[in-house]
Amino acid sequence: MKGHIVVDSKIGSSGAGANPTPASHHPERAAGVRPYKVVGHRHIAEVEQELSSLTASPIRIAFTPHAVGMVRGILSTIHTFTVEPLDNPRVWRIYRSFYKDEPFIRLVKDREGVHQLPNPMILTGSNYCDIGFELDDHASRLIVFSALDNLVKGAAGQGIQCMNIMYGFDERTGLEDPGLHPV
Repeated sequence: MKGHIVVDSKIGSSGAGANPTPASHHPERAAGVRPYKVVGHRHIAEVEQELSSLTASPIRIAFTPHAVGMVRGILSTIHTFTVEPLDNPRVWRIYRSFYKDEPFIRLVKDREGVHQLPNPMILTGSNYCDIGFELDDHASRLIVFSALDNLVKGAAGQGIQCMNIMYGFDERTGLEDPGLHPV
């Protein structure tokens, strides 16, 4: 499935927008997982645009968000399909090279412990986006995981980071808090 990517995102109640609705009410979301905007999500076009700008051919994504019982944060599981065999060292080199100058991108892939891959809980209150991956040779997949706090990295922190860049400040100014969850 060259050129196709499947994205499955879990989104906290604060990601439902500024206007409260019964579907965004946290007690309604608390003990469940509910898919919404299963096709035609408003962010598909911008994601396809940016991914396609990195490749020689158009990229299509299938994106399904899920409302989950957390207040803030987004965890995305992204299924990409490889056209040639990959190994962990090569994937690490690719990610390190691509994100080497990005101060708020952290690569996460621990061998043991509870937090082996990105987890939005770890990022609460921070401007970081954690990215991890697993290879699935059986299905020729590279599964990418990304997590962020949508109220900081996804909104206010991103705005401050952009303002810092626009005014010539160090883009990290005011944004280097590691988050509220002790690790």
